[in-house]
Amino acid sequence: MHARSLATLALAFALAGCYHATIETGAKPSAATVEKKWASSWIYGLVPPSTIETAAKCPSGVAKVETQLGFLNMVVGVLTLGIYTPMDIRVACAEGPVGGTAFVVPDSASADTWRATLLLAAQASRDLNQAVYVQVGH
Repeated sequence: MHARSLATLALAFALAGCYHATIETGAKPSAATVEKKWASSWIYGLVPPSTIETAAKCPSGVAKVETQLGFLNMVVGVLTLGIYTPMDIRVACAEGPVGGTAFVVPDSASADTWRATLLLAAQASRDLNQAVYVQVGH
């Protein structure tokens, strides 16, 4: 009977599959990614993992975020009675502006220059019916 219980438990784990969630922003993903394996989540996920800083590695923003609880992550969660449940997090960076209309504002621009540039960018975006980019410097 004991072996039968273990076999049933093993089958339940095998059939449970993995938890996987994906968030897409609509931006086109680039080849650059940020990954954090075994990110610590506590009390059945009520206390989420710490924030992953992506600003330095993804200067054009984020295209997609995926979280996953694999089989080993779930085993750890079961063994700790849900107190500690690690997960894997993968962030795909967005592609930078390729082509498109860009407005450049000098590093030392005044508030009036900023206002005028942002107004021009908004008008161009409306007229072209597409996103435009405002870049500082260069």
